[in-house]
Amino acid sequence: MKDRPSFLFTRYNSFKFAFKGLAAVFRHEPNMHLHVIASIMVMVMAYRFNVTLTEWCILIFCIGLVWVAETFNTALETLTNLVSPEHNPLAGKTKDIAAGAVLLAAITAAVIGVIIFLPYWLAYFKV
Repeated sequence: MKDRPSFLFTRYNSFKFAFKGLAAVFRHEPNMHLHVIASIMVMVMAYRFNVTLTEWCILIFCIGLVWVAETFNTALETLTNLVSPEHNPLAGKTKDIAAGAVLLAAITAAVIGVIIFLPYWLAYFKV
């Protein structure tokens, strides 16, 4: 009987591969760099305005939503490039739809950011 890898070893490998994938997205995707910069700005503003715990949770959820959308978009683009290296209208449509999902997530996050930060911003400038 073959020795099967231990449960802990297989979980370790799963996490190792997942972190490898995340590192690839953060290292090679310019749009993810923009998302990280925007996320840092949101966190600084949330800290500066001393937002509530609930608002923190909503902001962190929105950041995660955009990052997840960008990661899925990158995975779909990579797979599409693999299976269709030459120009194909359906491959282009697939990439456009995935990019549209990221745009929807980013717009949603931005609207929620405005809803949360606008009252703090107005109070800060005493408008």
